[in-house]
Amino acid sequence: MKIDAHQHFWHFDPIRDTWIDPHTMAAIRRDFLPEDLAPLLAAHGFSGCVAVQADQSETETDFLLQLAQQYPFVKAVVGWIDLQSDDLPARLACYEASPTLKGFRHILQTQPPAFMLEERFLKGVRTIGKKGYTYDILVFPHHLPTVLQFLQQLDSQLFVIDHLAKPYIKQKDIAGWEKHIRAIAEFDHVYCKISGMVTEADWANWQPEDFKPYLDVVFEAFGTKRLLYGSDWPVCLLAADYAQQYAIVADYVAKYAATDADKIFGQNAALFYQINA
Repeated sequence: MKIDAHQHFWHFDPIRDTWIDPHTMAAIRRDFLPEDLAPLLAAHGFSGCVAVQADQSETETDFLLQLAQQYPFVKAVVGWIDLQSDDLPARLACYEASPTLKGFRHILQTQPPAFMLEERFLKGVRTIGKKGYTYDILVFPHHLPTVLQFLQQLDSQLFVIDHLAKPYIKQKDIAGWEKHIRAIAEFDHVYCKISGMVTEADWANWQPEDFKPYLDVVFEAFGTKRLLYGSDWPVCLLAADYAQQYAIVADYVAKYAATDADKIFGQNAALFYQINA
C-alpha cells in the first residue's frame, strides 16, 4: 500500500485562510478536495493519503474526518485540538469513535520557539501521547534547538518532523539545519517527512540536484525506517505539480535506497499512523 503521508484539503476562505497570500500564492486560492487529489494518487500508484490540518480549529478536524468517512482513500487524519485547554481529556473523548483520527498538529512555525516549552503545551502533548495519538512537529530551522529541549521533556511517544523542518534550500544554507536535525534524529521515536521541499526552494528556478544535500542528511540521520514520503499537495503547486515533486523523491530513492522504497512510500506511514489496508 502506497501512502501519501502529508496533504491538505480545504474550501478556500479568504478571511480564514489569510496565510494564502493573494499576490504570491494565487495558484492555491481555491477549493482543494478529495476528488481533485484522487486521480493524482492513482496516477502515481498511491492507494491512500494522510490529510493534515491547515486551520487551527476543531471545525477543521471535523471537516477532515467527514471527508475520511466519504472517501476511503483518506486513510488517516492529523487534526487540531487545543492542547492547552483545561478540558483536553473531555475533548479527546469526543473523538474516541473516530478511527481515522491518528494524530494532531499545532502550527508551531508561527509561534516563538519558547511556546513549545510552556508547561500547559507540554502537558497537552503528553496527554495525546498517552491516548496513543501521534504529533506532527511543524517548525522552521530556527526552532530546532528548542525542539531538542521539547523532546527531552517528553516520553518516547511518536513524533514526526514535517517538511524536513523547512531547511533553507533556496539559500543553499545547510550547516545549522543539518547539525540540529541530526541531533533530533538521535531520538529513535522521532520520524521525518520527506515533504514540502519544493516550496523551500526557488519556486520558479529549482533543479532536482538542489535537494540532494538535504535528502542525503535525512537519509543518513533517520534511516529508511523513519522516513515518510508526503506530497504537501496542494501547497506544492506553488512550485511544482504533483508529478514533479514526486519525481524528486522517487528518483532519489531509486538511486540510493531502492530496496527500501516500499517503506518510504507507504509502510512507514502505515506503521506510524496505525493505518490498516
